[in-house]
Amino acid sequence: PGEVITTGLDGLAERCKEYRKQGCHFAKWRGVLKISESAGTPSAANIAAVTRDLAEYAYVCQQNGLVPIVEPEILPDGEHSIEKCQRVAEVVLAAQYKALIDRNVYIEGTLLKPNMVTSGQAAKEKAGHEEVAIRTVTAFSRVVPAAMPGVVFLSGGMSEEDATLNLNAMNVFAKTCTIPSPWRLSFSFGRALQASALKSWHGKPENLGACGQAFYERAKANGEASKGEFAGGATGDKSSLFVADHRY
Repeated sequence: PGEVITTGLDGLAERCKEYRKQGCHFAKWRGVLKISESAGTPSAANIAAVTRDLAEYAYVCQQNGLVPIVEPEILPDGEHSIEKCQRVAEVVLAAQYKALIDRNVYIEGTLLKPNMVTSGQAAKEKAGHEEVAIRTVTAFSRVVPAAMPGVVFLSGGMSEEDATLNLNAMNVFAKTCTIPSPWRLSFSFGRALQASALKSWHGKPENLGACGQAFYERAKANGEASKGEFAGGATGDKSSLFVADHRY
């Protein structure tokens, strides 16, 4: 109950050809899964459907000259613990890479856009930045191939500050731990990159300078965090950007 798939594979090859002609080099497909212990989700059938469709999309993209960004997102909705999120992430990502390999996708020519391993949005106890970093890198080390070059995280409704600090903690951990972490850990944030800029802008032309400065500060902070070099300062807005059952 409540499980969904993303549609759009019909005619995808033709669209990819046209996008490539127009100068596009990357594409992204988002498949969402939801943790609910009471409902028993994500079900094995939903995991199989979501990862199979993502693999087909990736194959079609590569056949038409585009780099596929593969986004199997486990939504943060729910009361689940970070331990549960880690277990589900490992199962989903293992299924995702089996599906990609079975479809003969060139893994070196893909990027992964996953959620970070976190506590559920409504969990009574929330894990801190260090635990998020350890569990995320550990989960990925178990199931994400070393051949895959880059992880570009989604922010998943986290505040700007939490997204930056979690990313920084992961890169610090990856540098110092003995767990293999051969991929680049970077960001592809939406809300956590844009929120301060949009607040500064307010849709008014006279605020464009402040808007640009706010966006620059977020981009700089996350760029530093993607190298484990964020030293604080412009940590960003602490307000949650969570949207329940987020769809677009």
